[in-house]
Amino acid sequence: MVKVHIYVEGGGDQNLTLTKCRRGFSQFFKKIVPSGYQPKIIACGSRMQAYNRFCTAIVQYRDVLCILLVDSEAPVADNHGSWRHLKVIDNWNPPSSATDDNAYLMVQCMESWFLADRKTLAEFYGQGFNLNALPKQQNIEKIAKNDLNQGLDAATRHTKTKGKYHKVRHGFDILAKIDPQKVAQVSKHAKRLFNLLSQ
Repeated sequence: MVKVHIYVEGGGDQNLTLTKCRRGFSQFFKKIVPSGYQPKIIACGSRMQAYNRFCTAIVQYRDVLCILLVDSEAPVADNHGSWRHLKVIDNWNPPSSATDDNAYLMVQCMESWFLADRKTLAEFYGQGFNLNALPKQQNIEKIAKNDLNQGLDAATRHTKTKGKYHKVRHGFDILAKIDPQKVAQVSKHAKRLFNLLSQ
């Protein structure tokens, strides 16, 4: 049994928000990973901190599968793996012992995954949620980050109890509720990660 540590972008720099991030991802992955095999989630704050902590960990923990999970921030070219994309976007090089199995992307950002399960998103916000304001594109990886953010703002602006979408207040609670199977159906990059974790 291989232990898995996932170094994830998100959670800001406060203990409270980092805990929310860790809990959200843990509850999300619990739905696809067999009981007893759950990965350890390390919420890192910024994407640079996630990369730096991952680079340290992959050298330090030889008996652990260390995974970097960050937003792609942009469309991923069909012929680009995760590391090649991260080289283009962030000028990051993989550590010498890293392979494609060590880096995964949320395309184009974590919130893209929410659009795979619009029913759960609507239920989370309840009264006043405007489903029609969300981008119509079914291939969530093709939705530009800016369009997604504007759509989420517009869809949630008039909700009665939660108000406008807020990444820290709402994002990780939504992540904990959505269905990973639906995400895998519309995101090949997510499916690649889920396949690895569910083995």
